Amino acid sequence: MKKKIGVYVCHCGGNISDYVDIEKVKDAVKDEANVYLLKNTLFACSDSSQKGMVDDIKTSELDAIVVASCSPKLHVPTFRGVAARAGLNPYNYVQVNIREQSSWAHSDQPTGATEKAILLVKAGIARAAESQALTPIKIPTTNATAVIGAGIGGMRSAIALADMGTEVYLIEKEMSVGGHVANWGNLFTANINGNELAASLHNEIKKRPNIKLFTNAELTEKKGSIGNFDIKVKSGNETLPLHIGAFVVNTGFAPYEPVSGEYHFGEYDNVITLPEFKKLIDTPASELVYKGKTIKKIAYIYCVGSRQDEEGDNKYCSRYCCTAAIHSSIQVKSKFKNITNLHFNRGIRTYGKQELHYEESSKNGDIYLQFSLDSIPQIEKKGNKTIVKVKDILTAGKELETEADLIVLVTGMVPRKNENLTNQLKIPVGRDNFFNEIHMKLRPVETVIDGVFIAGTCQSPKNILETLNSSMAAAAKANSILTKGEMSLEPTLAMVNPAACNLCDNCFEACQFDAIVQTEYEGRKVAKINVSNCKGCGMCTPVCPTDAIDLADFTNAQIESMIDALTE
Repeated sequence: MKKKIGVYVCHCGGNISDYVDIEKVKDAVKDEANVYLLKNTLFACSDSSQKGMVDDIKTSELDAIVVASCSPKLHVPTFRGVAARAGLNPYNYVQVNIREQSSWAHSDQPTGATEKAILLVKAGIARAAESQALTPIKIPTTNATAVIGAGIGGMRSAIALADMGTEVYLIEKEMSVGGHVANWGNLFTANINGNELAASLHNEIKKRPNIKLFTNAELTEKKGSIGNFDIKVKSGNETLPLHIGAFVVNTGFAPYEPVSGEYHFGEYDNVITLPEFKKLIDTPASELVYKGKTIKKIAYIYCVGSRQDEEGDNKYCSRYCCTAAIHSSIQVKSKFKNITNLHFNRGIRTYGKQELHYEESSKNGDIYLQFSLDSIPQIEKKGNKTIVKVKDILTAGKELETEADLIVLVTGMVPRKNENLTNQLKIPVGRDNFFNEIHMKLRPVETVIDGVFIAGTCQSPKNILETLNSSMAAAAKANSILTKGEMSLEPTLAMVNPAACNLCDNCFEACQFDAIVQTEYEGRKVAKINVSNCKGCGMCTPVCPTDAIDLADFTNAQIESMIDALTE
């Protein structure tokens, strides 16, 4: 059946029309098959233009529309809304990008830009002619979430979810909760001990009956998809089946452990890491003593395990370590007498209100010496003395040396080893080997796996406040999806023609999202799409030898008709 298609070519206020001849585009496509209505508009996205489109669709009883304007990423929701308000199926609308792909890309060749725009609009018309009415898929959701990791971030996620009415299963592989923070003393900016913070959150967990805490536990099995996951959790000697709608992964970090010999770590008995130093100064002793020796002069060497060169894996800044080291130096000076602190750094990063600690440290008389990666501090023994040498950038590269009783390596964060969990949930990791979100600004706690959210330091190095904030964000996002009882999925998914399927397994291997399952059709085994998992990526379609798989809204018929239009 021939469709009645309306075509709108946008000037975009000159962004397009300054380089693309709009009238020439209209003249070139006016006789295309199925074109029933053809208009140009100054701004297609303006309220008046949208109202005009709605009237056109109703009055002319259009079957599809093509809008030739800017990027689909910008205005697909806008014009789908126009179609819906006019009673037209939103998936019978096609967006053609003649701004980024023509006028902007070829502003130095207006003639070529116009010719390319013509072809793109013709391809859009051909695609619209083959478009089909699609309906978003509704799936039920279970208002329950598994929070993996019961550090301070995981506990904060659990509390937030519970307070919003979600059932929470809090799963911790250790025997106790709180993670690293539970073993820390005084925390910077908070003026509270780490064990007190962890205990406070744990007490809040106990008050909420809709939080079930499992310690000495781990996820052993996961099936299903967003809204309806069936999992198994092994807690001690017991394996429990649970039904949930989403995961919040908050598994934390691991402290960087210097390799043997790095700054003589493991070779000199007075070279320790910052976590070890924190434990040392948190003791109630009246004098700072390490291995029987009274400590008076301390050298802090920054960026150990962070901001590494080409040979290292950790190119990133761990963010918290500058402040943690400076806060420790303030503590040690206020607690013990006659302490000298020397900070060998590559540039101090105490951002936000943490800058006040740097100011206090400076006023305390701490000495800051700056080095580059090309000239890192050198440590050597001279008799029973430990000497630190550095070329100090702040004194124009002057070589300085000092004796130190104790050398503290300011170590950063590295990703915790989570191979089993990564494989089970298929969480992507970035180049830094931390878990990867979809977009750090626009979708900061979501992963490409629907129903799996990440937060805290399993995602990237963060301080405590940032960890708690991201944990609450992940909780809010999970709850917003699950609390309605059902959710809508885009219908632009893969489709299997069971009559043509021979179940060759090619599509199973191509799919990265476990979206293809086995089923039976007329007494034989065939492939079937699990719509909850399908991303509509199209990886399965080209590997099917019998052409049994198609992609809704990007069907073979649509793509082939576009190619034909482009190659006229």
